[in-house]
Amino acid sequence: MTIILKTEELNKVYRSGGIVGARQIHALRDVNITVDSDKPVVIAVVGESGSGKTTLAKTLLRLEAPTSGRAIVYDNVVAGTGATQSKREFLGLVQPIFQNPFEAFSRYRPVDAYLYETARRVAGMDKTQAEAAVADALDSVGLDHGHIRGKYTAQFSGGELQRISVARALIPQPKLIIADEPVSMIDASRRMIIINLFKRLRDEAGRSFLYITHDLATAYYISDFVAVMNKGQVVEFGPARQVMSDPQHSYTRLLLDSIPTIRSRWRPRAPVAA
Repeated sequence: MTIILKTEELNKVYRSGGIVGARQIHALRDVNITVDSDKPVVIAVVGESGSGKTTLAKTLLRLEAPTSGRAIVYDNVVAGTGATQSKREFLGLVQPIFQNPFEAFSRYRPVDAYLYETARRVAGMDKTQAEAAVADALDSVGLDHGHIRGKYTAQFSGGELQRISVARALIPQPKLIIADEPVSMIDASRRMIIINLFKRLRDEAGRSFLYITHDLATAYYISDFVAVMNKGQVVEFGPARQVMSDPQHSYTRLLLDSIPTIRSRWRPRAPVAA
């Protein structure tokens, strides 16, 4: 079995205020997740805004340093104690997909320039190799290289830009792609295009995903494992079908009860006791 993702007592504490009256904000509290598998998986991290999902993603992406603990991806320590990989080595193992595709690319630069830059600087390809890799990555997400070449963000829809972001992430052939709310800024009618793309890339291209979301419906549809976060803690973790069909924690049950269905009228949920 390969350790696809493991966090060990991962903590992130922010401090706010001045010297006098400073307070600590525990964004992550002893987060422990272990996923080992012989095949690629999709791991969903779900919870409300402020639950710690994005902080976990930023820590795994080295955008934030953990206060304590460590994280392992595909048997490599990537954050915290023992993380010694260079930036280039790390980006060859882990790639991000961010929430807003319009912020991932400058409106003053052709979007394909970012793909070439990733191929040359991260994957270390020459010009010919980069050209082929960019075309192949775009083809894998259902886009034609000729349609993308030389165009700017304003010439694409949000869904197209997010697929270009996925293509960019695929170029270094990473083991794990961390997608932070990747469909929340996309028109609802096009969200399943991205979700189904993740499933296909898991099954056909051998990529694992950490899917950060507040949408339990898509988490249930796409995921092999689910971690439920609340106030910086993982309150429930396990195989997706088990967690969603037989939740053991009251917070998980409240989240599931909040999903509107065609058979029942949605009612605001009661607050969770601290």
